Amino acid sequence: MFCVFTADLHGHVGRYEKLAHAIVANRPEAVFLGGDLLPNRWTRQGDTSADHFVSEYTTSIFRNVREELGEDYPTIFLILGNDDPRCEEPAFLERHHEGLWNYIHGKRAQLGDLQIYGYCCVPPTPFLLKDWERYDVSRYVPPGCVSPEEGHRTMHVPEHETKWGTIKQDLANLVGEDSLERAICLLHTPPHETPLDRAALDGRMVEHVPVDVHVGSIAVRRFIEERQPLLTLHGHVHESARLTGEWKTQIGRTVCINAAHDGAELALVQFSTESPGDAIRKLL
Repeated sequence: MFCVFTADLHGHVGRYEKLAHAIVANRPEAVFLGGDLLPNRWTRQGDTSADHFVSEYTTSIFRNVREELGEDYPTIFLILGNDDPRCEEPAFLERHHEGLWNYIHGKRAQLGDLQIYGYCCVPPTPFLLKDWERYDVSRYVPPGCVSPEEGHRTMHVPEHETKWGTIKQDLANLVGEDSLERAICLLHTPPHETPLDRAALDGRMVEHVPVDVHVGSIAVRRFIEERQPLLTLHGHVHESARLTGEWKTQIGRTVCINAAHDGAELALVQFSTESPGDAIRKLL
């Protein structure tokens, strides 16, 4: 099954236009979008405000693709990311129910004989929007980061969720005892201490404590090591491919791919579900 994957579009219209063109030209059977899809209204970055972006732009561009492709319209799986305000989630769910795409945060879906799992949350960051942040494997907060219990949320969540919730437990709840031999996991955060989570934090100190340059999730790393899904798809750390020269790695038998990119181009990964290790990445 031929698929394409990208992440961290951050509301840049040019990237969405390139993605739509690539879908029409290449006719994949499935498309995966790995979070951070909206303009960042909190820092005023991106081409436009996050407000109404889903209803006024994203919906339109994917409806146009569906109209052009007809029966060849791919199955689309997407999640949000830590820069996407959760108050926009209802708009994504509306289009999910319309059948335009599959919003799969915290859910399992099916693609042929493959199980697809989605999860948005990332470990604590220095940023103040906390809608999609969780403690990782414990209530530890890395130096320079802000606790998920602090910062700003656009939607209310129960106090016990922000105080005790962890990525480790969420992933365990998500997959249960399922066999992951034929599973694709769409996870915004990459696994810790891999070429996919290397941030530009060299030499950074907080109160005389060095900052870890690997900012991915320990829970995700352990999850992959223990459960060995077929493929995991990530974003979040834009500069990792530039710093390490790698956008793809392998943990045991699991192929792990990061489609985030810190240039102006759209980073588009193409892969076959039968041989994900042979994936290719294009900058468009």
